Amino acid sequence: MRYFARIQYHGGQYAGWQRQPNANSVQEELEKALSTILQEEIGIMGCGRTDAGVHAKKFYFHFDTVHQNPSIHIKRLNGFLPKDISIHEIHHVPDQAHVRFDAYRRAYQYHLSFVKDPFAAETTWQVPANGSDIDIDKLHQVAALIREYDTFFPFCKSNHDAHTLLCTIYDSRWEIVDEGHLIYHISANRFLRGMVRLIVGSCIRVATGKLDIENIRAALEHQHRIDNAYSAPAQGLFLTEVEYPLSVGLPLT
Repeated sequence: MRYFARIQYHGGQYAGWQRQPNANSVQEELEKALSTILQEEIGIMGCGRTDAGVHAKKFYFHFDTVHQNPSIHIKRLNGFLPKDISIHEIHHVPDQAHVRFDAYRRAYQYHLSFVKDPFAAETTWQVPANGSDIDIDKLHQVAALIREYDTFFPFCKSNHDAHTLLCTIYDSRWEIVDEGHLIYHISANRFLRGMVRLIVGSCIRVATGKLDIENIRAALEHQHRIDNAYSAPAQGLFLTEVEYPLSVGLPLT
């Protein structure tokens, strides 16, 4: 039978979600734990492929097992897993349910700070600039510009394997939490490799006067690379939401 599992992880010690031959990954740790506790070889499929150092407050994977109720093993699984990965729920779903292809909305947050905080060094981009160096209005302008387009070649890594560059953007905005802490919110039906970090990097370059917003507009209009493009560091990025249709059978939250 097929199951969806909801997890959280701190990505600082991993080479990303996806299993890799020469580096530790979140997927590898979970497969090892599930195979050990359920005493069968378990392979899992994730709802996406977060990069090295990226975190997830809500992430789903699916797996197949002969066990009737693997959710009873959540406590044991969490005891076996490293402290930076936790399983919160396991739900039985229809056999055809697919954790990646059935997701219709994903949301990310990017945390940015102008204040050096040793306790947030692994979860926030601490920008080497004073808050007064950032033009907040320009941050909002770039975020609003993103909502006007649905094709994002300028914000996709050059070595991508995407079959299409189309993305439907539902939300793109900056939240000013306090004087030294900002959060970028973005949600869409899908994301390209490196997309959010490239958008955040462009926002900061425009807001610090290193790039003109018209360069961003021209790149989106003509679908070409942005000169002096910059990808924000991985540690500030969190996957925060993944949504599925009711037919998948997950409980409403």
